[in-house]
Amino acid sequence: MNRVNMATVASNYNPREIDNTADVPGRRAQLVTGNQTYSSITNMVCRVAEDPQPLLWYVLFGFSSLIAVMFLSLIGYLILNGVGIWGNMNPVFWAWPIVNFVFWVGIAHAGTLISAILFLFRQNWRTSINRASEAMTIFAVVCAGIYPGIHVGRAWLAFWLLPYPSLNLWMWPQFRSPLLWDVFAVGTYASTSLVFWYMGMIPDIATYRDRSKSPLRRMVYGLLCLGWTGSSRHWLVYEKAYTLLAALAAPLVLSVHTVVSFDFAVSQVAGWHTTIFPPYFVAGAIFSGFAMVVTLLVPSRAIYKLENLITLRHLENMNKIILATGTLVGLAYATEAYIAWYSMNQYEGFTFLNRQFGPYWWAYWTMVSCNVISPQLFWFKKLRTSLFWMVVICVFVNIGMWFERFVITVTSLSRDFLPSSWGYFRPTMYDGLMLFGSFGIFMSLYLLFCRFLPIIAMSEVKGILSIENHAAHAHDDSHGQSH
Repeated sequence: MNRVNMATVASNYNPREIDNTADVPGRRAQLVTGNQTYSSITNMVCRVAEDPQPLLWYVLFGFSSLIAVMFLSLIGYLILNGVGIWGNMNPVFWAWPIVNFVFWVGIAHAGTLISAILFLFRQNWRTSINRASEAMTIFAVVCAGIYPGIHVGRAWLAFWLLPYPSLNLWMWPQFRSPLLWDVFAVGTYASTSLVFWYMGMIPDIATYRDRSKSPLRRMVYGLLCLGWTGSSRHWLVYEKAYTLLAALAAPLVLSVHTVVSFDFAVSQVAGWHTTIFPPYFVAGAIFSGFAMVVTLLVPSRAIYKLENLITLRHLENMNKIILATGTLVGLAYATEAYIAWYSMNQYEGFTFLNRQFGPYWWAYWTMVSCNVISPQLFWFKKLRTSLFWMVVICVFVNIGMWFERFVITVTSLSRDFLPSSWGYFRPTMYDGLMLFGSFGIFMSLYLLFCRFLPIIAMSEVKGILSIENHAAHAHDDSHGQSH
């Protein structure tokens, strides 16, 4: 019986309980704690959607919905009045819209890495966090995809970004423009991630269907699970499809943010025209994405009492990746500055001195403090395993990653080659409100996901439980024989 089939033993089966919380020398912390059974895992995850939501959910959803409505209203206001309501000005024509776009695309990276790459490398600790990470990927891409459409000026003509057949051939997209590459890269990433997320949920949605007492919910879940019965043939096809989708999605982790970095790297603007941008942007995307996953999962596990499935080991492993990628980002900052000096290019050298000590010095040092210094606290296990400190550090990381995109975009444009064209960018109220509003879209979608869809992959967690139970039996047997 394969890995997933082992995970789907009938939920009523109650194996001999194993003390998963026991601190056994020489063994790692368990991924499923609290003497769980297959039945208890099913009940724990399903009750999130079946039971009435806590009051906090309604408060958060009401607040985030109001912010989302404000954001959509501001988009309408922008279309009526034009992009002049933003602070974009000569010479900073690219400003917060591009910064927000790159920020949200970066947030979307952790889901695919956790789900696809860690799956291919058979890292079992991904199982309790992959579903929420995949959902976060979809919602972050939705937020990112809004900005190119409204940044083109005439938003009602945003379909020109697509390579559709047209009699007006001179209106075809400029395929040499990296902005068009973004359309293909982000579109591919969104569609592949959506299919990958949906495919993984099918067995768990079937469980929701079978447990539903409402005819409407049973019908909806029945349509979504595509007639899943849990037969061996279904599991065989599912495993093959899931593995193929993981293999297809894995290269997107590298390719999507690499293409986004080309928006800057293929230009001749000092501070942008650098070959380090592709790996630098990918490391930063994974860095910010994992920080957002931790920021969401820590309160989620507390609100829904999922501490036995989303354990400290899961969170600690993510914090280690944040530490590693944060160190890579710091190395990229140092390499950029060093190459600007070593190349003896006066424009590059000036750009980096201007970032550090010019009018935007406050943004640069905020970026360095949040992205380079704060993750180093994760070297200490006490902080790495503290829920309070991991949330604080991860919030600082996401603040720093937004400032990184701001520093790259604005400082290079505000002081370019001609001092006569220099200017200081000041955001308007609408810039700030639309950034804030995009978080409303993101949180509203995430809260709806928690309400109606399985937040944890039950079938995969059961597979981990069977592995840990087998390991515990083997340890008990060997321990008994030694005595």
